[in-house]
Amino acid sequence: MHTIARSNARRGARLALATLLALELTACASLSRKEKGAVIGAAAGGTAGAVIGHQTGSTARGAIIGAVVGGTVGAIIGHQMDQQAKELQQNIPGATVSRVGEGIAVTFASGLLYDFDSDVVKAEAAKNLRALAASLGKYRNTDLIIVGHTDATGTLAYNQGLSQRRATAAADFLTGQGVSPGRLQAVGRGETEPLSPNDTEAGRQLNRRVEIAIYANATARNP
Repeated sequence: MHTIARSNARRGARLALATLLALELTACASLSRKEKGAVIGAAAGGTAGAVIGHQTGSTARGAIIGAVVGGTVGAIIGHQMDQQAKELQQNIPGATVSRVGEGIAVTFASGLLYDFDSDVVKAEAAKNLRALAASLGKYRNTDLIIVGHTDATGTLAYNQGLSQRRATAAADFLTGQGVSPGRLQAVGRGETEPLSPNDTEAGRQLNRRVEIAIYANATARNP
Protein backbone atom coordinates (compact mmCIF):
# COMPACT_ATOMS: atom_id res chain seq x y z
CA MET A 1 0.00 0.00 0.00
CA HIS A 2 2.77 2.43 0.91
CA THR A 3 4.47 1.78 -2.43
CA ILE A 4 1.25 2.42 -4.37
CA ALA A 5 0.55 5.62 -2.45
CA ARG A 6 4.07 6.92 -2.97
CA SER A 7 3.86 6.12 -6.70
CA ASN A 8 0.51 7.92 -7.00
CA ALA A 9 1.91 10.93 -5.15
CA ARG A 10 4.86 11.14 -7.50
CA ARG A 11 2.59 10.92 -10.55
CA GLY A 12 0.44 13.68 -9.10
CA ALA A 13 3.46 15.88 -8.50
CA ARG A 14 4.69 15.36 -12.06
CA LEU A 15 1.23 16.22 -13.44
CA ALA A 16 1.06 19.38 -11.34
CA LEU A 17 4.51 20.43 -12.52
CA ALA A 18 3.62 19.83 -16.18
CA THR A 19 0.45 21.90 -15.76
CA LEU A 20 2.36 24.73 -14.10
CA LEU A 21 4.98 24.81 -16.84
CA ALA A 22 2.30 24.81 -19.54
CA LEU A 23 0.62 27.79 -17.89
CA GLU A 24 3.94 29.63 -17.63
CA LEU A 25 4.65 29.13 -21.33
CA THR A 26 1.11 30.11 -22.38
CA ALA A 27 1.48 33.39 -20.51
CA CYS A 28 4.80 34.17 -22.20
CA ALA A 29 3.28 36.37 -24.92
CA SER A 30 2.22 39.01 -22.37
CA LEU A 31 5.55 39.18 -20.52
CA SER A 32 8.33 41.72 -20.67
CA ARG A 33 11.63 41.06 -22.48
CA LYS A 34 13.31 39.95 -19.24
CA GLU A 35 10.35 37.77 -18.22
CA LYS A 36 10.18 36.12 -21.65
CA GLY A 37 13.81 35.15 -21.33
CA ALA A 38 13.11 33.62 -17.93
CA VAL A 39 10.32 31.40 -19.28
CA ILE A 40 12.49 30.33 -22.25
CA GLY A 41 15.19 29.37 -19.75
CA ALA A 42 12.65 27.39 -17.78
CA ALA A 43 11.70 25.36 -20.85
CA ALA A 44 15.36 24.78 -21.68
CA GLY A 45 16.16 23.67 -18.14
CA GLY A 46 13.48 21.00 -18.12
CA THR A 47 13.29 20.88 -14.30
CA ALA A 48 10.89 21.95 -11.59
CA GLY A 49 13.58 24.35 -10.48
CA ALA A 50 13.59 26.12 -13.82
CA VAL A 51 9.97 27.14 -13.26
CA ILE A 52 10.88 28.30 -9.76
CA GLY A 53 13.80 30.14 -11.35
CA HIS A 54 11.31 32.18 -13.38
CA GLN A 55 9.77 33.33 -10.11
CA THR A 56 13.03 33.94 -8.22
CA GLY A 57 15.02 35.52 -11.07
CA SER A 58 17.71 32.83 -11.01
CA THR A 59 17.66 29.69 -13.13
CA ALA A 60 20.58 28.21 -11.16
CA ARG A 61 19.05 28.90 -7.76
CA GLY A 62 15.69 27.66 -8.96
CA ALA A 63 17.18 24.35 -10.09
CA ILE A 64 18.56 23.77 -6.60
CA ILE A 65 15.32 24.78 -4.87
CA GLY A 66 13.35 22.48 -7.18
CA ALA A 67 15.48 19.51 -6.12
CA VAL A 68 14.90 19.96 -2.37
CA VAL A 69 13.25 16.97 -0.70
CA GLY A 70 13.53 17.61 3.06
CA GLY A 71 13.20 15.05 5.84
CA THR A 72 15.81 12.39 6.55
CA VAL A 73 16.86 12.12 2.91
CA GLY A 74 17.28 15.88 2.73
CA ALA A 75 19.44 15.87 5.86
CA ILE A 76 21.73 13.23 4.35
CA ILE A 77 21.97 15.15 1.08
CA GLY A 78 22.61 18.38 2.96
CA HIS A 79 25.48 16.85 4.91
CA GLN A 80 27.11 15.65 1.71
CA MET A 81 26.69 19.09 0.15
CA ASP A 82 28.35 20.68 3.18
CA GLN A 83 31.41 18.49 2.62
CA GLN A 84 31.48 19.02 -1.13
CA ALA A 85 31.12 22.80 -0.76
CA LYS A 86 34.07 22.95 1.64
CA GLU A 87 36.24 21.00 -0.78
CA LEU A 88 35.21 23.19 -3.72
CA GLN A 89 36.05 26.34 -1.77
CA GLN A 90 39.51 24.97 -1.12
CA ASN A 91 40.15 23.68 -4.63
CA ILE A 92 38.63 26.37 -6.87
CA PRO A 93 40.26 29.72 -6.09
CA GLY A 94 38.50 32.76 -7.50
CA ALA A 95 35.05 31.16 -7.66
CA THR A 96 32.24 31.93 -5.24
CA VAL A 97 30.87 28.77 -3.62
CA SER A 98 27.56 29.04 -1.76
CA ARG A 99 25.28 26.52 -0.09
CA VAL A 100 21.70 26.96 -1.27
CA GLY A 101 19.02 24.72 0.22
CA GLU A 102 20.20 21.15 -0.31
CA GLY A 103 22.59 22.10 -3.12
CA ILE A 104 25.59 24.19 -4.07
CA ALA A 105 25.92 27.24 -6.30
CA VAL A 106 29.33 27.91 -7.84
CA THR A 107 29.77 31.27 -9.60
CA PHE A 108 32.64 32.14 -11.91
CA ALA A 109 33.18 35.68 -13.17
CA SER A 110 33.27 35.22 -16.93
CA GLY A 111 36.75 36.77 -17.04
CA LEU A 112 38.03 33.80 -15.04
CA LEU A 113 36.93 31.38 -17.74
CA TYR A 114 36.91 33.27 -21.05
CA ASP A 115 38.57 36.18 -22.80
CA PHE A 116 36.38 39.13 -23.71
CA ASP A 117 33.62 38.20 -26.19
CA SER A 118 34.97 34.63 -26.42
CA ASP A 119 33.47 31.24 -25.64
CA VAL A 120 36.82 29.40 -25.57
CA VAL A 121 37.81 28.25 -22.08
CA LYS A 122 41.06 29.99 -21.10
CA ALA A 123 44.09 27.80 -20.47
CA GLU A 124 44.48 29.16 -16.94
CA ALA A 125 40.82 28.32 -16.19
CA ALA A 126 41.31 24.64 -17.00
CA LYS A 127 42.68 23.90 -13.53
CA ASN A 128 39.50 25.19 -11.88
CA LEU A 129 37.24 23.18 -14.15
CA ARG A 130 39.35 20.07 -13.68
CA ALA A 131 38.95 20.49 -9.90
CA LEU A 132 35.20 20.77 -10.37
CA ALA A 133 35.18 17.64 -12.54
CA ALA A 134 37.15 15.75 -9.88
CA SER A 135 34.58 16.76 -7.28
CA LEU A 136 31.75 15.59 -9.52
CA GLY A 137 33.58 12.30 -9.97
CA LYS A 138 33.78 11.88 -6.20
CA TYR A 139 30.14 12.78 -5.58
CA ARG A 140 28.40 10.91 -8.37
CA ASN A 141 24.85 11.22 -7.04
CA THR A 142 24.56 14.83 -8.22
CA ASP A 143 23.44 16.57 -11.39
CA LEU A 144 24.18 20.14 -12.42
CA ILE A 145 22.95 22.95 -14.59
CA ILE A 146 25.47 25.39 -16.06
CA VAL A 147 24.01 28.84 -16.71
CA GLY A 148 25.78 31.48 -18.79
CA HIS A 149 25.08 35.20 -18.23
CA THR A 150 26.15 38.42 -19.96
CA ASP A 151 25.76 42.12 -19.35
CA ALA A 152 23.32 44.18 -21.42
CA THR A 153 25.90 45.49 -23.91
CA GLY A 154 24.89 44.43 -27.41
CA THR A 155 21.63 42.96 -28.65
CA LEU A 156 19.45 40.54 -26.71
CA ALA A 157 19.93 37.87 -29.39
CA TYR A 158 23.71 38.21 -29.44
CA ASN A 159 23.98 38.09 -25.65
CA GLN A 160 21.71 35.05 -25.51
CA GLY A 161 23.85 33.24 -28.06
CA LEU A 162 27.13 34.11 -26.34
CA SER A 163 25.86 33.00 -22.94
CA GLN A 164 24.65 29.69 -24.39
CA ARG A 165 27.96 29.06 -26.14
CA ARG A 166 29.87 29.76 -22.93
CA ALA A 167 27.67 27.45 -20.87
CA THR A 168 28.05 24.74 -23.52
CA ALA A 169 31.83 25.20 -23.63
CA ALA A 170 32.05 24.67 -19.86
CA ALA A 171 29.82 21.59 -20.10
CA ASP A 172 31.92 20.19 -22.95
CA PHE A 173 35.09 20.72 -20.92
CA LEU A 174 33.62 18.82 -17.96
CA THR A 175 32.47 16.03 -20.28
CA GLY A 176 36.03 15.83 -21.61
CA GLN A 177 37.18 15.30 -18.02
CA GLY A 178 34.93 12.26 -17.67
CA VAL A 179 31.71 13.77 -16.32
CA SER A 180 28.71 11.98 -17.83
CA PRO A 181 26.81 14.19 -20.30
CA GLY A 182 23.60 12.90 -18.76
CA ARG A 183 24.41 14.80 -15.56
CA LEU A 184 24.78 18.16 -17.30
CA GLN A 185 22.46 20.83 -18.65
CA ALA A 186 23.85 23.97 -20.29
CA VAL A 187 21.57 27.01 -20.46
CA GLY A 188 22.22 30.52 -21.75
CA ARG A 189 20.34 33.32 -20.00
CA GLY A 190 21.99 36.26 -21.74
CA GLU A 191 21.24 39.55 -19.99
CA THR A 192 17.92 38.48 -18.42
CA GLU A 193 19.12 37.61 -14.89
CA PRO A 194 21.36 40.54 -13.85
CA LEU A 195 22.88 40.76 -10.39
CA SER A 196 23.38 44.51 -10.70
CA PRO A 197 22.23 47.42 -12.91
CA ASN A 198 24.10 47.59 -16.21
CA ASP A 199 24.68 51.36 -16.11
CA THR A 200 28.19 51.08 -14.58
CA GLU A 201 31.21 48.96 -15.52
CA ALA A 202 31.25 47.48 -12.02
CA GLY A 203 27.65 46.36 -12.46
CA ARG A 204 28.27 44.95 -15.93
CA GLN A 205 31.27 43.03 -14.62
CA LEU A 206 29.13 41.39 -11.94
CA ASN A 207 26.58 40.37 -14.54
CA ARG A 208 29.14 38.66 -16.81
CA ARG A 209 29.36 35.28 -15.11
CA VAL A 210 28.79 31.53 -15.29
CA GLU A 211 26.73 29.90 -12.53
CA ILE A 212 26.80 26.19 -11.82
CA ALA A 213 24.05 24.65 -9.70
CA ILE A 214 24.84 21.27 -8.13
CA TYR A 215 21.95 19.27 -6.70
CA ALA A 216 21.07 15.68 -5.84
CA ASN A 217 19.95 13.56 -8.77
CA ALA A 218 16.62 11.76 -8.90
CA THR A 219 18.03 8.50 -7.53
CA ALA A 220 19.51 10.24 -4.49
CA ARG A 221 16.24 12.07 -3.83
CA ASN A 222 14.16 8.89 -4.13
CA PRO A 223 16.25 6.08 -2.59
